[in-house]
Amino acid sequence: DLLVLGAGPAGAHAAMAAAECGLDVAIIDDSRTSGGQVYRAPPEDFEIPDDNALSPDFVEGQTLRQAVDESDVHRVFGRQVWMVSPGFQVDTVGPNGPEQFQAPRLIAATGTYERVIPFPGWTKPGVIGLAASTILLKCQYMLPGERTVVAGVGPLVAAVAAGIVKGGGQLAAVVDLSGPSDWLKALPALVLRPDLLMRGIGWLKQVRAAGAPILYRHTIVGVAGGDCVSGVTVAPVNADWRPCDGRRRHIDADSLSIGHGLVPATEISILLGAEHDFKAASGGWVPC
Repeated sequence: DLLVLGAGPAGAHAAMAAAECGLDVAIIDDSRTSGGQVYRAPPEDFEIPDDNALSPDFVEGQTLRQAVDESDVHRVFGRQVWMVSPGFQVDTVGPNGPEQFQAPRLIAATGTYERVIPFPGWTKPGVIGLAASTILLKCQYMLPGERTVVAGVGPLVAAVAAGIVKGGGQLAAVVDLSGPSDWLKALPALVLRPDLLMRGIGWLKQVRAAGAPILYRHTIVGVAGGDCVSGVTVAPVNADWRPCDGRRRHIDADSLSIGHGLVPATEISILLGAEHDFKAASGGWVPC
């Protein structure tokens, strides 16, 4: 009756809700289990360190996976979707080769991908996205580097910085494009989710306790080093978010974790001919 593409929190809960209503539901994902990027599961047979095993994300992810496994949803994992046609027909490739699934209803819960605004040196080894850093920290329990600068905009900046501190890494600096006034403007929306707000405050407490400098309204303008990162150059930004000349500083580091928000994954909605609007602040075309 229904195909759900994507087994992250949104797709998993949608699939379970539909199954509870009596629909015959299949959920498709390229991972080996549910959870998505938010609750990304560790590799199979991976030994999880005791101090990380009871983190909120790990517990919530395990709870979600157990709920999906115990539901009536058909789990079709380990498949990559390469074509979606109206009607709906979904073509995948997986362990058993090409497969095809059909249903009169489809939910695309394919999430987002990371946006990094280019700067000199942004492709250098040792520069990694914030979302990719969360995968290392949550899934592999690895640090991005020995001494890391965390930069960009949004809550992932604080989340990654706190994760590095918790993992025993050295935090060289936090470089936040936003300023305190920008965060205050967002407070009315943040109070609607007090649980997430308190988690964010906890991240900031961890960062401040580590003694790392927090540079508000700053951005990365360059990365030093040959085959790997040896440091980054930062500068304050003006009212138009552009770097100010003559006020740059160097920070020694062997890695940089950076990200400028998340952009909706629109491949499937475009294939199906859905209407889209161009929103520059959201990174481009987004489904209506």
